[in-house]
Amino acid sequence: MNEKSICFQLNGVFKTDASEETITGIHEISFSEGKLLFEGGKHETLRFIPSEESCSFDLKGVTIGKKFHWEQKQDQRFLGELRFIVEEGAVTAINTLPLEWYLTSVISSEMRATSSLELLKAHAVISRSWLLAQLSQKGKNNHCGNCKPAETAEERIRWYDREDHLHFDVCADDHCQRYQGITQISTKAVETAIQATRGEALKYGEEICDARFSKSCGGVAEKFENCWEPTPHPYLAKVVDNANETDADAQDLTIEANAEKWIRNSYDSFCNTTDKEILSQVLNDYDQKTPDFYRWTVTYTQTALTELVNRRTGIDFGSIIDLIPVERGVSGRLTKLKIVGEKRSLIIGKELEIRKSLSESHLYSSAFVVDKEKNNDGETIFKLTGAGWGHGVGLCQIGAAVMAHKGYDYRQILQHYYKDSEIVKVY
Repeated sequence: MNEKSICFQLNGVFKTDASEETITGIHEISFSEGKLLFEGGKHETLRFIPSEESCSFDLKGVTIGKKFHWEQKQDQRFLGELRFIVEEGAVTAINTLPLEWYLTSVISSEMRATSSLELLKAHAVISRSWLLAQLSQKGKNNHCGNCKPAETAEERIRWYDREDHLHFDVCADDHCQRYQGITQISTKAVETAIQATRGEALKYGEEICDARFSKSCGGVAEKFENCWEPTPHPYLAKVVDNANETDADAQDLTIEANAEKWIRNSYDSFCNTTDKEILSQVLNDYDQKTPDFYRWTVTYTQTALTELVNRRTGIDFGSIIDLIPVERGVSGRLTKLKIVGEKRSLIIGKELEIRKSLSESHLYSSAFVVDKEKNNDGETIFKLTGAGWGHGVGLCQIGAAVMAHKGYDYRQILQHYYKDSEIVKVY
């Protein structure tokens, strides 16, 4: 949370590193002349240390779903220590707490705490693995927040990954993992999942797996290198999301005709479900505003698409004439798309750059095909028909929920999505 001023409430007795006195109740901290302004005093940093583990604190108006279509503000409650620092000309709030406490919150924030036990166990392992993998790489300067490895007059190829945060380990939103403290009520099942898998992580050889996940793969999981830096992760590979892990129509979705057939049709996939009970396990209330996950459509007039693309890319294409697939990954997701305008054309990629350019937030996925037709006024309409929600790499949350519902245990779920990995107790 980074704001000019932050209102917070201390529930219980806390101590600060600024005085020997204890403190509780509602307070406000603000940015002023390069310092933290708190109760008349100015500070470089300020810590609030709980006197007991049960003490909590509330942050008012935390933005969740930043830059996504469900963005909103939410009051949130946390356990652990609260620290404030000056960052980017504002106040940043930082929560320090044990890793397993963090995981309890992540699982309850990424999905409902009432989800099936095996699904919660699977997510506990991958959330722990992802975090440990990030911490092991911290400071090595090999994370890329906004890479531009290929930007020419003809191409703009970017990928967006979790760049190192300078003053803390991970952020609390979808950019890293959803962490909403104890706002999302935990359950005995969550506690059981954390305890049953305590210290367990996925490993590939000697490496802790960078266990990516998304809401819905759309029937086929994508390779890591087709979404981020071109470094293959063997455990993040193509997965056909059904019990047999095969489908004739999913043989080679890098071929345009095959991808088009796949995207325009519905198949036997774990994540192909409309079961509201299962979906409610993975999707919090604000996620359920998106009704279609496996297959979806988005429609733009030529005027609306032109304004959107020109503004989102910062490039004056003129009126958009066409959107042409150039290159697809193994799941049918576009990794390169050619935007053709009256003034100029440009090939863009990778998948998130495409999604950001074609939506006010993020298009559901880059696995789509384009149809053009005329409306009653004679204006060209661009209809995007797509598959899945998210990058599609690693575990498919909706697919995993269906697998758990069908009786698969967490080890089987993880082996399905992370090929040749193993579950190892690392502490």
